[in-house]
Amino acid sequence: MFDLIPFDHSSGNVFDVFDKMMNDSFFGGTERAFAPFRTDIIDEGDKYLLKADMPGFNKNDIQINVEGNQLTIQAERKEEQNENGKGYVRRERRYGALSRSFDIEGLDASKINASYQNGVLEVELPKPVEEKPTSKVIEIK
Repeated sequence: MFDLIPFDHSSGNVFDVFDKMMNDSFFGGTERAFAPFRTDIIDEGDKYLLKADMPGFNKNDIQINVEGNQLTIQAERKEEQNENGKGYVRRERRYGALSRSFDIEGLDASKINASYQNGVLEVELPKPVEEKPTSKVIEIK
């Protein structure tokens, strides 16, 4: 009753295995499977929007640091204490810490903004403003 194990659903089609191999990377998407938390990065023209799924964390549990050309997102959840002698039947939620870094070379680190709502962290990464060459008429003397 307490040991539900997730598994991949299959339609029973012989080609499911080949489709999975073609859609995943060589090692079956292991780089995504081992990521501490899943992220999407969206190009919005003048900025990139990084969305990170971080359910179960409070806003105060999350830290974002920029050092050089690297943005690091860290989160830490403290272990809950056994309240009023309640007996656990199963206990899986415990202390946990996550960390993930991103290369932000070429971005304007001074204008990075972040918000956190409903378990999703959104980090706005502004692109640098390209200075357009100005044209100038030179008077001949």
